[in-house]
Amino acid sequence: MSDTAATNDGFNPRLIAAVVAIGIVAFVALWALIALGPQVSSGNDGGGHALSKAAPGYAGIVDLVERAGGHVELRRRVEPAQYDDYTQLAILTPTARTRPEELTELLVAQGDAPVLVVLPKWAAGVIPGKAPKPGWVSGGIAVVPPARLLPEAYFGKVRIGRAKWANENARGRIGGREIRLIEPAQLHTITGDGLDPLIVAADGSAILARARDRDLYVLADPDLINNLAFSRREKAVAAASLIDAIAEDANADGLAFDLTLNGFGGQRSLLRFAFVPPFIGITLCLIAAGLLALWQAWVRFGPALNPRRAIPVSKAALIANSADLIRQARRELDGADAFVKSQRSAIARRLHAPTGLDDDATDRWIDKHLGSGGDLFSSLARRLPLARNTHEFLADAQALHDIRKDLLRDS
Repeated sequence: MSDTAATNDGFNPRLIAAVVAIGIVAFVALWALIALGPQVSSGNDGGGHALSKAAPGYAGIVDLVERAGGHVELRRRVEPAQYDDYTQLAILTPTARTRPEELTELLVAQGDAPVLVVLPKWAAGVIPGKAPKPGWVSGGIAVVPPARLLPEAYFGKVRIGRAKWANENARGRIGGREIRLIEPAQLHTITGDGLDPLIVAADGSAILARARDRDLYVLADPDLINNLAFSRREKAVAAASLIDAIAEDANADGLAFDLTLNGFGGQRSLLRFAFVPPFIGITLCLIAAGLLALWQAWVRFGPALNPRRAIPVSKAALIANSADLIRQARRELDGADAFVKSQRSAIARRLHAPTGLDDDATDRWIDKHLGSGGDLFSSLARRLPLARNTHEFLADAQALHDIRKDLLRDS
């Protein structure tokens, strides 16, 4: 029979070992992906963030700045990088479902560094089979985000709406640079008592505004810098000029797009800590200990034992059960006469003793066949029924058994 043949219990040990190993690897990989999934994801899901190549995303402006030699950081953590002589303009791209508390946490973590908040606009989606490319969207609807998205403690009370269609003269000045929009479509605007307009639509409503007491910028319409702005060369140049002007006004040396508001952050969690340094060493040690315990169990315990009968079927089992019953009833001494009689009859029958002899005569006849120097059968036969405890009984019974074994040459 080959090595791969099934054992008597119907299982192939190698197959079971392979199934267990695959299960362990799959379990560990599942939890690792759950913990590290947001950090290793490509992010090309059609959303409005810096990893998305769809129309609402900002992968175009990121690529353009990098090609121009600028520095762009994609942050997956709430804590920003701190530099003494280097300042980054943090660009936050919240969604319509972002809570004000989440935005407040990022603003507090940013400290005195400049921040640009780009408000959401598009409710886009993917229709199966109709997306031109993977990660692109099939269509979208322009939706005005709620005003409560912006924390009142930083921006005051704001109002978000839509500007009129005629926006050919939409322009403004950021620092010392004149900014003019290229063929603006339906624009979203923002107004508030705590905001200073920088770029306004034709009706005077602000498209880009800045908080009065801190370097906080709000871009009400994301179409000025998202991937839609890269449909034409002129609009792409305008988008790059807008970002560059805001960074220059804020004295920023680079850009940092936040990804945590879009679900791609590496938040602190015990599950994530298990798969990152320095705790990855403990995780590997635990996995190794589990594998060693599994190997020990595999070597220590062989094939499954067949279940035994509750009452074995054999003469030996019957004798053992009867003896155990007598022992539990404490009636060992009551069987002395029967034991002597069984030994006498067995020896007389096997040695062909003369017929017609009574018990005493038979005992004397057996004594004649014994050698000198040992106990006589007759004395043991008289003494055994008079035993006072089990120790005396066992000693005399063993002596009778030895006499039978010597005379009959059996066990």
